Amino acid sequence: MIDWFTWVQAGIATAVALFCIVMGLAKRQPNDYTVGAMALIEVLLLVQLVVAIVAPFAGNQATGSVVEFYIYLVVALLLPPLAVVWALVDRSRWSNVVMGAGAFAVAVMIVRMLQIWTA
Repeated sequence: MIDWFTWVQAGIATAVALFCIVMGLAKRQPNDYTVGAMALIEVLLLVQLVVAIVAPFAGNQATGSVVEFYIYLVVALLLPPLAVVWALVDRSRWSNVVMGAGAFAVAVMIVRMLQIWTA
């Protein structure tokens, strides 16, 4: 895995989480910015999925459990869309907080995936 990309990805997920939580605490309903920020996390996770599939063919093997890595990746891929669906169905200010919590969880999973890959 590319270390710098993973750290940037974790930083973006953390920034999105803080943004969503602040928007929720400011009593704002979910809007295009918070939903778009979650979409950005999803796009970065899809790039990470492609890199994880291609990397072993380039000689960059995972040093940890590959099964655990892909479980984290699949769960991380599911969290942003589920949080956005929750936000669009509920449409309350707490939906932003739910999206922020999902983004924080994804940030933690990204760092854990890096640890598994480079263990």
